[in-house]
Amino acid sequence: MKTSNPFITFVIPVYNEEGNLLWHYEQVTSFAKERSLKYELVYINDGSRDRSLEILKDLCKKDSNAHFISFSRNFGKEAALTAGLRKAKGDAVVCLDGDGQYPLETVDTFLEEWRGGAQLVIGVRGVNPTETIIQRLGSRAFYTLLKFLDSQQEVVSKSTDFRLIDRRVVDEFNKLTERNRVARNLMDWLGFKRVYVPFNALERYSGVASYSFKKRLKLALDGMIKHSTAPLKFIGILGMLVSFLSILAATLLIVEKYILGDPLGLAITGTAILALLLSFLVGIVLVCQGLLALYLENVYHETQNRPLFIINEEE
Repeated sequence: MKTSNPFITFVIPVYNEEGNLLWHYEQVTSFAKERSLKYELVYINDGSRDRSLEILKDLCKKDSNAHFISFSRNFGKEAALTAGLRKAKGDAVVCLDGDGQYPLETVDTFLEEWRGGAQLVIGVRGVNPTETIIQRLGSRAFYTLLKFLDSQQEVVSKSTDFRLIDRRVVDEFNKLTERNRVARNLMDWLGFKRVYVPFNALERYSGVASYSFKKRLKLALDGMIKHSTAPLKFIGILGMLVSFLSILAATLLIVEKYILGDPLGLAITGTAILALLLSFLVGIVLVCQGLLALYLENVYHETQNRPLFIINEEE
């Protein structure tokens, strides 16, 4: 219920954040108490190798509003968010990171938009002091490509997991069964009334980011392949185009050399023409096979029917 005093769940995935947890806990609880919010904190320890779990256990013993889930190993942020949403009991859920880069003041705007009727309020990242120019350009290229591949859904550049999710959306999200998932894309697929709120990311309070280039690349590929079949259609069109151009080029070269007597003086042999066309076509075939392999990998993981995550401890 969108009352003046709703029950809010803060879902916070944690991976090696021992230097941030106590500080971030104080920030979130102070924010909630200053606004007289009824709240709970749901931490998901995603296989941390430092003292994060130990700190979470102490916090939950001292604060009945704090709860934790601890995975048996690192399953990734998408699995952690899913586990947190399944455990959340609030009228609305606010997704945060444990490093303090998401400004809590923006949650005031989230709540205002939610009370105004929005069911999904999404934070759109502006300035990020820790983002390199390569990361910035890569992000821009990813969203441009995603818009091209999936024209049926609204794709907003720089949208993040920092968001407020209405209870109705959470319940529908929890019904989804995909195992290899990108949570933000699945929420977009669900529909509902969405509002986008810009924010500027803050610097990390402590430590360094654990989201590596490899993880970013995997997330980008998952976002494009698991939620759109456009690449498959694209390679089909590409194959027809390459075949047409190959036949056209071969015809023109044959006419130029054998019918017109090589007026341009190209002196290209038949073997060279054949080798050039074959090399080009083989390259296209290999690219298409690689793309098909990614889709087959997705089908393989889905049919394994393994759980998204394994909980080792919970409170």
